[in-house]
Parts: sequence; structure tokens; C-alpha cells
Amino acid sequence: QVQLVESGGGLVQPGGSLRLSCAVSGFTLNYYAIGWFRQAPGQESEGVSCIVRSDGSTHYADSVKGRFTISRDNAKNTVYLQVNSPKPEDTAVYFCAAAFRVMTTATMYSPHSYALWGQGTQVTVSS
Repeated sequence: QVQLVESGGGLVQPGGSLRLSCAVSGFTLNYYAIGWFRQAPGQESEGVSCIVRSDGSTHYADSVKGRFTISRDNAKNTVYLQVNSPKPEDTAVYFCAAAFRVMTTATMYSPHSYALWGQGTQVTVSS
């Protein structure tokens, strides 16, 4: 059964840190591009990071660059998103998604590029 399951969300103070996990099953992780998206109430989905399938290179939206880090553990079939120095505007439901395709900078932040999605995990940044 193909599945992506996010975990690790919760309440975090501004300037703190947390790590989100995306555990995948039913497919070989390193054959897929994995993206992290987020959606705040009343706002459109925003792609924040992607790790591509070819060379595992990582990419970040300007809004999170320098604060978020995406990584992949093929042995554990898990992709992580390390969130450092979060800001209140990072509050959202975070989703991971998988795509069996080559990503470019033009496609990796579009939700339409991904066929497989997790259920999401809530991140709330507040003091």
C-alpha cells in the first residue's frame, strides 16, 4: 500500500526548532522526488522544499531558505524537514508529497507536479 505519513508537528515558540518526518511505504524512496508543502487557513498551498530523486539535491523557497533543511534517509524510508528559527508566519498544516518524475525549479513547488500526498501535520508557531 502506497502511503505517506507525516509526524512531528505541534506547538513551537518563535526561535525554537522542530523536525517533521514523512514516512513512506509502498515505493522506493530514492526513485521519487519528495516535496514539502504548507497551507495556512485561507491561503493557497505553498511549496517550501524539495529533494529531487536524481542526485538528492535540495531546494528551498525563499521564505524558508536558511531556516529549513530537508533530508532523506533511504534506509528508513523517511524524509525529514528540520525547522529552525520558526516564525509565526510559518504556522500551517505541512504536507509531504511524492512524484515519480524529474523535477525542475519550474515544477518542484507546484502541487500539481505530485501524485502522492500525506494527510498533513499541524505546525503552530506561537509564544
